[in-house]
Order: sequence, then C-alpha cells, then structure tokens
Amino acid sequence: MRTNLVTVTSASLVLGFLLSSLNAGEPLQRSTPEAQGVSSAGILAYIEAANSKVKSMHSFMLVRHGHVIAEAWWKPQTPETSHVMYSLSKSFTSTAVGMAIADGKLSLDDEVLKFFPDKAPADPSKNLRSMRVRDLLTMSSGHQVEVKLTSEKSWIETFLAHPVEHKPGTHFQYNTPGTYMLSAIVQKVTGQTVLEYLTPRLFTPLGIDNPTWESSPEGVNFGGWGLSIRTEDLAKFGQLYLQKGQWKGTQLIPSSYVEIATSRQMSNGSNPQSDWDQGYGFQFWRCRHGAFRGDGKDGQFCIVLPDQDAVVAITANTGDMQAELNVVWDALLPAFQATALPENAAGVGRLKEACDKLTASQ
Repeated sequence: MRTNLVTVTSASLVLGFLLSSLNAGEPLQRSTPEAQGVSSAGILAYIEAANSKVKSMHSFMLVRHGHVIAEAWWKPQTPETSHVMYSLSKSFTSTAVGMAIADGKLSLDDEVLKFFPDKAPADPSKNLRSMRVRDLLTMSSGHQVEVKLTSEKSWIETFLAHPVEHKPGTHFQYNTPGTYMLSAIVQKVTGQTVLEYLTPRLFTPLGIDNPTWESSPEGVNFGGWGLSIRTEDLAKFGQLYLQKGQWKGTQLIPSSYVEIATSRQMSNGSNPQSDWDQGYGFQFWRCRHGAFRGDGKDGQFCIVLPDQDAVVAITANTGDMQAELNVVWDALLPAFQATALPENAAGVGRLKEACDKLTASQ
C-alpha cells in the first residue's frame, strides 16, 4: 500500500524538541494497576507465566494511560541496566528517517542511488535504480536474500552491488542491511550519525540518558541493530508512538509519519496465529489484537496497544519470541478493564513481593 506523507515544517519540530528538552530526564508517572483499570492479580498471573514459560526474562514494564503500573527486573537486571535492543533499533532508525523527512532533508520516494552515486555499481540494474527510501523502510528493497556485510568492503557498496531480483516494493524480505542504508542516508543528508541526530530530537526530550549505538567501519551507526537503552527508555518510546508522536504537549514526530510507519504497508504472511504474519510498516511489525511493535533478537519488545491505551516493554534472552508474545496475549490482556477498579492494596503487595524475588534463568 502506498500512502502519501503529510510533512510537518522543520521549524515546528525544532521548537517542539527545544521546548520538550526543558522537561528532560523525568521518569514516567507511577500508579497502582487498579487506578488505571488493570487487575493486580492479572499482572501477577502474567509475571508468573512469563517467569515459567520464557527462558529467560530480563525485564518488564507495563504502561497504561501514561502511567507505569507494573515493573519487574529479573536479577541481576536493574532499572538502570542498559540493555542491547538488537533489531528493535530499527524502529528508532525509522524515527530518524521520519524526522529527516519533516526537516526537508529527504522524501519517501527518493531513489537510494541518489545519495551514493560514488558507491554505485558501474551499470546499475533497472531494479536498483528504482529502489527508494520507502522500499528500505518496508523491507521490500527487491532482494531475494539478505545482503551479507563484511569488514573487508564498504557496507554501502556491498549493499548496492547485491542483486536486486524483484521489483522494489513488491517482495517482502527481512533485510537488516537495508536499515543500515537508512542510517547511512540520514547521516548523508544531515551530516550527523543517527545517534547524534536523534539525541536533541528524541532522546533528550524523552529523558533517555546515555544511549549508545555501535557503528560500522564506515563510521555509520548500524541502524538495524546496536542500540542500547534502559527498559523505561523503551517504554517512553512506545508511549511516544501511542501518543502519535506528541510528548508533553509538543510534536516530536509528525503524526502523519507515525500513522503510516505503524500501519500495514507490506504483506508478510497469512498465518492468523503468527505475530510475524500480520503485516509490516516502516520498521515496525503489526501484531494480533490491533497492536504494533518494535522487536529485536532474543526477545526485546516494545508493544503498543492502542485499543488498551497501553505499552508493554520487555527485555529478555529467549529463543522463542512467539511464545513470549503469547504470554502477553494470553495472560496479560485479560487483566485490562475499561474503567478503574477498586484499589487492592493486598494484591499490589503480592505483585511487588513476587517481582522482588525474580531471578533470570541461565
């Protein structure tokens, strides 16, 4: 599906992140689960199920109506632990692209070769010439197999030299080097790495301190992986997208970009039981239950549930990411109610006691 992007002026976004930076560093508000319409007993049931079925959970944070209502760390993880995001980094790279578009630095329909004429093959194929920024975002660059990157050659040149066997925009192929190209494009048009570009525009306004992002031999942030942040940072990122790019009254990401980035842009399967077959946006996955997510290897999740006005942030080290999501759907979703519940101090106490005893399995 092709959707036009309504841009927001650069000046308005610059003003937005400058104003938001005045409130930087603040944690998310806290609340009891019942005050936000979620059962403490239901959350406890989720914690117990995740602890027994997911090997191994590292952290969990649940946000509803903008309030953290549950948080858990499996020792030795702590609230201050910076955790590698693996491919969940892709959603942050997508955010940088959306901001750069709003700044007038590029467009979704720019051809990829436009940015790297000196690194293009001598005789680019028709498919390569027609590959656009939009195709990188939707994992539809046209490759039959993922590009293999090595330290011996420029990653940009390697990507551009790889056979483009399908017409871009028609064939879904998960392709992490394609996200690296998005990072390289952002760096090309802004003169900053994605980390540098996002720091005043995203990380500082959200109060995300000391994010790190690994870089290639070319000096480009990996884009598709390599970002490390804390669990609450991840929850804030999800909350920003739940709020359609608005944070503390200012628009950090154009709402139009949030809308198309998190909606189905490419079909990627037909299995109704698989959260990897629900469609793909701009470096975001669609989920069952009307949700969308960023995710990364070994079970890193930022799940946004618009219907429940909620965000679930999880870090883990598991080999079965679908099972990890299934526990969210099966054990956590039933705990949500439409209105506030009677306070339950005993239930909150039992939940806290259980969370205090959690230890990561090896």
